[in-house]
Amino acid sequence: MEPRLLAGPPLTAGPERLSDHLARLGPLPLGHRDLIPTLEASGLLGRGGAGFPVGRKWRTVAERGDGDARVLANGAEGEPLSAKDRALMTLRPHLVLDGALLAADAVGAREVVLYVGAAHRAARGSLARAIEERRAVRGGQPTPVRIVEAPDAYVAGEESAAVHFVNEADARPTAIPPRPFEAGIDGRPTLVQNVESLALAALIARRGDPWYRAVGRGETAGFGLVTIGGPGALSVREIELGTTVGELATAAGTDAASTQAVLLGGYFGAWLGRDECSSMPLDPVAMRRDGRAFGCGVVSFLPTGQCGVDATARIMEYLAGQSAAQCGPCVFGLRAIADTTVRIASGRRSVEDLERIERLGRQLVGRGACRHPDGAAGLLDSALRTFAEEFALHARADRCSVGGARIEAA
Repeated sequence: MEPRLLAGPPLTAGPERLSDHLARLGPLPLGHRDLIPTLEASGLLGRGGAGFPVGRKWRTVAERGDGDARVLANGAEGEPLSAKDRALMTLRPHLVLDGALLAADAVGAREVVLYVGAAHRAARGSLARAIEERRAVRGGQPTPVRIVEAPDAYVAGEESAAVHFVNEADARPTAIPPRPFEAGIDGRPTLVQNVESLALAALIARRGDPWYRAVGRGETAGFGLVTIGGPGALSVREIELGTTVGELATAAGTDAASTQAVLLGGYFGAWLGRDECSSMPLDPVAMRRDGRAFGCGVVSFLPTGQCGVDATARIMEYLAGQSAAQCGPCVFGLRAIADTTVRIASGRRSVEDLERIERLGRQLVGRGACRHPDGAAGLLDSALRTFAEEFALHARADRCSVGGARIEAA
């Protein structure tokens, strides 16, 4: 079977065991010192949201670590509309461990920390069993691995917040510099890498960069996982990068005619109108050039019978409640935006409220102690453009064209 992230036993069979994993993919090529150049040549981009080149990130830590670095496999996945990381950790735990151990070998790390969200109990259990399976096999786990339970908080997955929690049990982003690659866990250079990125690195290590580059339909090579949201439960799919939003909707059984907008990239992403994005390829490089973001791979469809203003108000309320509480823009700015957006959505607005949230959104950008206010402001700006008529209807006519229906978020 052609190796992919979710290839192997049927997903309904549960976590893949070590024996099946090795029979399918072969042994882990530890000691493969050419892996960093291979990753650089592959063009693999990180899948945690920022899309930073994986090979370059590993090289930076390797050059600074002096044989005493650390690796943090980030599976916090605090984004409410994302389920891909927990699915991967639960169903293919050995692929995640492969990537983490390869990273440790490549950057010269003495320890691997698996940082897994508190809400993801099945994922933690699957990884714990996988670690025990490897400990029972001589030479199966050359580097110490431990699991740290990440707090159930949106900002806990930010890389400096993850390191801060491992070091001091405080999952708030820290002021920079230093960044984790300079001084992270135990004050040592630390590679913080999303679990999907690590799993992809494990496949590339076995098959080579030409194999990975041969996949992909646009400017970004490769494949990856996306989480599809909308009516009903979240679902995870593996796609070739460059697949269009419209094609994904069809594959997922979503009727384009009944969709009014799509949220791309999750709560730090952007709303786009249905017609604006139907033919858009899910290609991180092309999307970034066009001012959009693939982010953490969320594609959430908003049906025509739900209100975009109300959906946005719920997100802004959530993000305000998830503030790191370290600066005025988060504590006061986000709360003011959330309260005002909720008033507009519920019809309890004043005539100045629409202008107020537009002004507050502009004032937040670049002023926070971390990027939390920036992400919230970007989401709000996209909503004000995509749902402009609906916001005006709510704010000026005290009416909702769809009767105030609410979007369902996980």
